Amino acid sequence: MEKRDFEKIDKEAAPEWKRKMHEIIFEADTPKGKLFDVVLLWAILASVIAVMLETVDSIKTAHRDFLIILEWVFTILFSIEYVLRLISINKPWKYVTSFMGVVDLLSTIPTYISLFVAGPQYLLVIRTIRLLRVFRILKLTRYISEANVLKNALRQSAVKITVFIGGVVVLVLIMGTLMYIIEGPEHGFTSIPTSMYWTIVTITTVGYGDIAPSTMIGQTLASIIMLLGYGIIAVPTGIVGGEIARSKMPKHENEVSTQSCPHCSEEGHDVNAKYCKYCGEKL
Repeated sequence: MEKRDFEKIDKEAAPEWKRKMHEIIFEADTPKGKLFDVVLLWAILASVIAVMLETVDSIKTAHRDFLIILEWVFTILFSIEYVLRLISINKPWKYVTSFMGVVDLLSTIPTYISLFVAGPQYLLVIRTIRLLRVFRILKLTRYISEANVLKNALRQSAVKITVFIGGVVVLVLIMGTLMYIIEGPEHGFTSIPTSMYWTIVTITTVGYGDIAPSTMIGQTLASIIMLLGYGIIAVPTGIVGGEIARSKMPKHENEVSTQSCPHCSEEGHDVNAKYCKYCGEKL
């Protein structure tokens, strides 16, 4: 018997409640699934606001007990949600090691750690990352598709950008060394690393002004670096923009659904797909 046959039998043998739970928790194609994600989003937003308010001394003093109870309520709810996600899929470990799985775990454990160590509860602001689910909830196929285009463009341009950044680092080292030689410690350029810091601040057009060249040669070189900065900022934008243009596909090929495979938990399936394109399981 082939591997796919085993997967089909496993799918058919899965209890009805488990399939329904997976559909509600991981997908946004049904009214119940969309309602679950909307409620989850509001809970995430409320929990983050509660953490932020806890850092305001006046509010913390007046409502300390209420905020603590509220945080524990959210933590318990999110813990239950995390367990339900693990129960509703065939390969829980795949979800645990996924990006959103790690985020979901990190959004709950700081409260438990705070029982033993003070401070980690403020790390709960990581829950804001979970708000990325809004693109699935609203069933905005267009945004999901565009996100895939952007992701592919960044992946394709990663090598070019890395090479470009390497060239910028070499340029910063050369310019920083020249400024150290030209200006010297008496004008604030006390070392090559300090001069490199000034070069980075200048080339990125930030310009803190804590260090400034005083000699005519130094000011001329600074002007050249500033002009180079404008060109350097535009290069990565052009690289990514070019990759986005090349990665654009016809609309019907670019659309994806919010369906998540119950077997391998992979997403990004075509809107009319009936089987998972990664493992062959029926969606």
